Amino acid sequence: MPNDKIVVGLDIGTTKVCAIVGRLDHFGKLEIIGVGKAYSEGVKEGIVTNIHKTMVSIEQAIEEAERSSGIEIKVVNVGIAGKHIKSSRHHGSITRKSDEDEISLEDLERLTNDMHRIVTEAGSEIIHVMPQHYTVDYETNIKDPVGMSGIKLEADFHIITAQTNAIKNIKKCVERMNLEIENLILEPLASSMSVLTDEEKEAGVVLVDIGGGTSDIAIFHDGIIRHTAVIPFGGDIITSDIKQGCSVMQNQAELLKVKFGRATSDEASENEVVSIPGLRNRPSKEISIKNLARIIEARMEEMIDMIYAEIARSGYKNRLAGGIVITGGGAQLQDLTKLFELKTAMDTRIGYPNEHLGKSKDDSVKSPMYATTVGLVLAGFKTIDDRDSSRIVIETSISKKAPQKTEKGDFFGNILRRTKALLIDDFDDNSKY
Repeated sequence: MPNDKIVVGLDIGTTKVCAIVGRLDHFGKLEIIGVGKAYSEGVKEGIVTNIHKTMVSIEQAIEEAERSSGIEIKVVNVGIAGKHIKSSRHHGSITRKSDEDEISLEDLERLTNDMHRIVTEAGSEIIHVMPQHYTVDYETNIKDPVGMSGIKLEADFHIITAQTNAIKNIKKCVERMNLEIENLILEPLASSMSVLTDEEKEAGVVLVDIGGGTSDIAIFHDGIIRHTAVIPFGGDIITSDIKQGCSVMQNQAELLKVKFGRATSDEASENEVVSIPGLRNRPSKEISIKNLARIIEARMEEMIDMIYAEIARSGYKNRLAGGIVITGGGAQLQDLTKLFELKTAMDTRIGYPNEHLGKSKDDSVKSPMYATTVGLVLAGFKTIDDRDSSRIVIETSISKKAPQKTEKGDFFGNILRRTKALLIDDFDDNSKY
């Protein structure tokens, strides 16, 4: 991949809006050349609730990223999350004209494009269609049927939908800043690209992305996405608990969580206290570190119980040799892996977005809080990669038979299935998510 190609990831989160500018170095590693971050005030639980405030945050983040990179930003890869995200499984099939011709990329694209036309809930639309496995003439569990012979081609699909209004509001905020959306990508899928290894995805792993407003879950097995879910709690609910439990201001509660918070209370000292400045003409307030840990532990136990329930619901609870990988800003809480292992009996590690990072200007991007944004940049390069490969495949097939018009395939179907069947050739105004 030539290193003159630039990709920008834009994460519009509940607590922050972050823009990262990256390019690939000569070794194929991601080099971060610009970072911009702004406080987010117009987003709640992953949903844009104030267009103007969100636009201001996007503008600040983009301008900072432009200054640090020296590049004018016009196109971005945007993440989407929130409790409105839903996933479901569907079965699709097509009947081919003859079993003498080999199953081709066009056949897989046609099958996938059919799934984009399924009826969804009112007010929602499909953002990702991801094949699980294929069936050819009743021969099941086929990962890549290209080149096989058969009449009936079937597949099970993992389909992710989002509220239409939530998508429109994100697009409105971004496009009013004179930015073009290249891809709209589910945030835990983006995070998975930056923190998970191929071996973990193959063995079976749970990604838990703890953001400010929500915690996103993505479960992989045999290298394929199997289950996605959104827990409507994140770091903000812990801050709110501290605010109420300790009777302090919101900003003081956030500082207490970040600087002194821990997920377990066992090792917290009874005698250790933190002094918080009081309001005007009022004495300072002393907060027990032990009590602070108890408040955090109670909420985190509830969140972990909900996460574990989703793992059980997926049907893959006993097939996850890779354990749990925690990322996002909430992953920085002290002793969090210990509490996860205690509650789930599964190996747990913190996911840092350095799997594909090379030398970068700003080392702060190696923090878990930047996992989604780094993943959005990697996703953008993956799209470029697949488009280039698509042209090669199409040109090869043209020399063998007459050209056929193909419709847009699904982006993450590409990445997770490791086939070139679902390639995205063009993104016009009607095809962007």
